[in-house]
Amino acid sequence: MTTPLTVNKLITQGRGLSSVLLQRAACVSLASAVRQTSHFHATDSQGRALEVRLPRSAMVRGGDVLVAEDGTLIVVQAAAQPVLVVTPCAEHGSGLDLVRAAYHLGRHRVPLALTPDHLTLEPDPALANLLRQMHLTVTPADAPFEPETDVDAAVPAPAGHDHGCAHGHDHANDHAHAEPSPPVIAVHGAAAPHVHGPGCQHDH
Repeated sequence: MTTPLTVNKLITQGRGLSSVLLQRAACVSLASAVRQTSHFHATDSQGRALEVRLPRSAMVRGGDVLVAEDGTLIVVQAAAQPVLVVTPCAEHGSGLDLVRAAYHLGRHRVPLALTPDHLTLEPDPALANLLRQMHLTVTPADAPFEPETDVDAAVPAPAGHDHGCAHGHDHANDHAHAEPSPPVIAVHGAAAPHVHGPGCQHDH
């Protein structure tokens, strides 16, 4: 049995590497669920087994470069997978409909890939029906899925208030921290009525 290549380093988007090196490197195609983990096994385009052990906080994206212990470079490709492509109604929709949908889905921590003219998410029949009720067009497809990453960790805490250690003061004397309740996704609510034409293709 061939010993797998051990990979323990990631170069984000191949920064600093020449195009010649990247063109000569092997590739590995990974689905979104695999790329969101730091430890996994895979096989590259040259048939070599890979044992990937990255730092726990690492997240692999298409275009990143894995580096094996022996210096071997492997370019990551985002594999095509089943997704739902969400677009505004062709007759009566607008970009604001996508913004509204992205806001509500984001509040529910639904992984989303964002572009100016469509949203992409993993298949979910309940969410698909809900989005159609919001007068959006939902189309199944096979495509690479690159959801937005969580930026919470990148936002620094306010100066003078260190959240990296236990608090030494009593919050109970001044204010109480209440966990916000997750919002219910409103389906049009008080929004202006949406008049459908024959081309809307929404399920009701």
